[in-house]
Amino acid sequence: MLTFALGVLKRRIRSVHTDHRRIAKGAVIVSVFVFLGKGAGAFKEMAVAYRYGIGGTVDAYQLALTLVSWLPLTVIGELSILLVPLFVAMRDKKEEMAQFLAEIEGVCMLLGVVLTSLLLLSWPLLAHFTASNLSESTRTMCLYLLMGLAPVGVLSFTVCITAARLQAREKHINTLLESVPALVLLCLVLVVPRRDSLLPLMLGTSLGVAVQALLLRLCARNVDGQTARPRLSFRSPHWRKTLHSVSVLMVGGVIVSMITPVDQYFLAQVGDGAIATYGYAYRVLTLLIGIGALAISRAILPILSEMLAAKDATRARNTALKWSLVMLAIGALGAPIAYALAPWMVELLFQRGAFTADDARAVTLVFRTGLIQIPFAFAGFVVIQLFVSEARYRALTFIAVVSFVVKAGGNVLLAPLYGAQGVMLATGLMTAACFVCYLVFLKQPSGQPRAIAPHGASEE
Repeated sequence: MLTFALGVLKRRIRSVHTDHRRIAKGAVIVSVFVFLGKGAGAFKEMAVAYRYGIGGTVDAYQLALTLVSWLPLTVIGELSILLVPLFVAMRDKKEEMAQFLAEIEGVCMLLGVVLTSLLLLSWPLLAHFTASNLSESTRTMCLYLLMGLAPVGVLSFTVCITAARLQAREKHINTLLESVPALVLLCLVLVVPRRDSLLPLMLGTSLGVAVQALLLRLCARNVDGQTARPRLSFRSPHWRKTLHSVSVLMVGGVIVSMITPVDQYFLAQVGDGAIATYGYAYRVLTLLIGIGALAISRAILPILSEMLAAKDATRARNTALKWSLVMLAIGALGAPIAYALAPWMVELLFQRGAFTADDARAVTLVFRTGLIQIPFAFAGFVVIQLFVSEARYRALTFIAVVSFVVKAGGNVLLAPLYGAQGVMLATGLMTAACFVCYLVFLKQPSGQPRAIAPHGASEE
């Protein structure tokens, strides 16, 4: 009987379409890499919690890191998902690829320098609006950290471009290399003897991102054979389409990117310690979200891009819908398990040194509140990849507006009542509302099959 059942299972697995097997294989590989990467991040958080606990130093570091990466990540978030379909289309066009890579590297490096400089120059204004409720010492530390973290804003663009090159070739080593900044920071936190020093946080983060960028560039060059020496020009024929697509997506991207500084603002109003508590809880959540949502989205995007490039939109939509429902079920099963294990996970990760049992209980409460978003995040990430590949930018912009309205409204209502828990609950409500919007738009025809085409494809 057992032999018969195993035989039936084996035949069913063999009968699964090649697309689904490729997606599953990619998702498993990415999940393993995410687990290893997030595991390194967890050890880093353990070291930071041991050294600094919950207090002004961690508040200053997380606020500074949010500010220095906010504008670059706003651009990168839209650029990365556009570059993967474009690089898929240019796999066999090495000369076009070389020209475009060199130009986009040069332009993005200049953009990173400009954005980071504007951030440092506008710090007095930012301090007034985002950190007015924090102590003077915390604001001073935040300024020092901003200057030390400045390279992150520049190098983030290089990391984005090289990661997209690898993802377009279905090589997911970029996910594993995301652990490099955490490992470097971990080493410096453990090595520097002074418990109140900002040097490990500044140097560890910036040096870690620099090492990550270098390793990614070496891996990408080995995969596609491109050296990508930066230069400032716009001669590539792909610029017009790319700039237009980015400009359309940036409307929604800017709206969504405002959510993080808005969260920081509401947490700062709660007082010292709230930003750190929320940050610790959110980092544990990102471990779970990364294993599921990040894995499936990075595995499925290049395959959906291939389907749409072959003008097979129906197969792409059916594939995305099936995997979205699968991920919704996986998230719904995983969230209760994570809820039950939450106290043990938080104590294991953080409770030592300056991080007390009371701190662990506070982080556990915020973490459990955030678990409401897990199923919807798992499923929503799949649909996002389809919408990007189909160039459904208006739909994505509308959903971004809904996200911000729900999130901001939730913060206004819930943060004064429940503090960091209220901010996290608002995030869960936002994720659920977004998924409902995704399902509504998924039932409607896309109108266009591709996000980016080498020679003048149209958009929604």
